[in-house]
Amino acid sequence: MSQAVRQMATSSPVLSFLLPKRCSGPVRRASPPPPGAWGVSTEGIFVAGFLAAFHRPHPLPGAAEQRAVGRLVSSVQAVFATGSGIVIIRSCKDVITDRHWLAREYVWFLIPYMIYDSYAMYLCEWYRAGDQGRRQSLTTFQNFLSKNRLMITHHAVILFVLVPVAQTLRGDLGDFFVGCIFTAELSTPFVSLGRVLIQLKQQHTLLYKVNGILTLTTFLCCRILLFPFMYWSYGQQQGLSPLQVPFNIPFYCNVANAFLIAPQVYWFSLLCKKAARLFDAPPARKGG
Repeated sequence: MSQAVRQMATSSPVLSFLLPKRCSGPVRRASPPPPGAWGVSTEGIFVAGFLAAFHRPHPLPGAAEQRAVGRLVSSVQAVFATGSGIVIIRSCKDVITDRHWLAREYVWFLIPYMIYDSYAMYLCEWYRAGDQGRRQSLTTFQNFLSKNRLMITHHAVILFVLVPVAQTLRGDLGDFFVGCIFTAELSTPFVSLGRVLIQLKQQHTLLYKVNGILTLTTFLCCRILLFPFMYWSYGQQQGLSPLQVPFNIPFYCNVANAFLIAPQVYWFSLLCKKAARLFDAPPARKGG
């Protein structure tokens, strides 16, 4: 690898670790996990999710129960991801070279979750089709792809692009930014709770409105403002202002970040429209 390429690899705030490189100076390393710890955790949460998916302890319809179970599992995963991200961020004083074992090990937890979540979305469509008396495998699968294309694309990009980058292509660089990406999951429990409340027809409650505010706040901070924060963190270390950082990193890094933030902006716009309809709706009149 030429010296010019090496210099490019160390100048990016987010995806600069696409090219592997060994650090010349001392590297901060956190202690590794106990053997098998993540394997036990992964099996436990997803086996429980599948068992819950096929057991009906309450009167919710099949499709509604599938969605509720999926959202519960998503919320648990989001708590783990956010906690891992915070630990990594706090441990990495140097945003490029410092290391923490969670930056790699948690990805092995993330892979089965993405597979589970994709299958859970398909189960929702399967039960919905059965409840409507039109269950056919091919038609159900086509409807699943049509209704969930953005989320399926999101999962596929994580599995086939971000996982190889995080586990192999970045080498020993960028654990801090991996931790930042993990914290993007903070909004998921609030999004999931909002949808469950809709299933239970609780849109009129104070809990639903408070949860809506928390959803907007966490989504804005952890999925959109997260990117300026990463640029700012890199700039602080390199002596650059946030506005100078985009011009001092490879162009492809800015393009990659734009692709990552674009769907987040789209989803945030949908959340804002939904919130506007909720708070602009006139109060229901009591019959008299």
